[in-house]
Amino acid sequence: MRDRADFEGYVAQRSDRLLRTAYLLCRDWGQAEDLTQTALAKAWLAWRRVGEDPDPYVYRILANTHASWWRRRWRAEVPTETLPESAVADPAGGFGVRDELRTALAALPPKQRAVLVLRYYADLPDRQIAEILGCSAVTVRSQAARALAKLRVDPAARAAATPGS
Repeated sequence: MRDRADFEGYVAQRSDRLLRTAYLLCRDWGQAEDLTQTALAKAWLAWRRVGEDPDPYVYRILANTHASWWRRRWRAEVPTETLPESAVADPAGGFGVRDELRTALAALPPKQRAVLVLRYYADLPDRQIAEILGCSAVTVRSQAARALAKLRVDPAARAAATPGS
């Protein structure tokens, strides 16, 4: 049985990584903060039942909460990619490439995006991703393969991956 002091230590140690993972799932810092807070609040309620390694449990809460929010989201308003003002040259070269990769990642279905984020950003093995998402490891591998195939044919993703573009 875990005590509440362990939870405080866990939050202090892992909240930044959880926030970045949440951002990669939802692509909005405000929503990522809400998602992280909600996941930690749910983890707090079950903290005494969580095993020795709480990461899979918390990542699963994060992914499931994001999926339920995504399903409920009102879709009448669609944000546009072009701003009314003229674009300014990117003073920090690497940010443009990362933004293009984030845009390509956002075009993927939520489950494929979650698989790629948990595999390549959170650096989790397929078995653990499968536990978090409630599917088999084979499904994780097939979702990852499909997502990577979509990214390979996406012109924005190819341009971002090609040096000097």
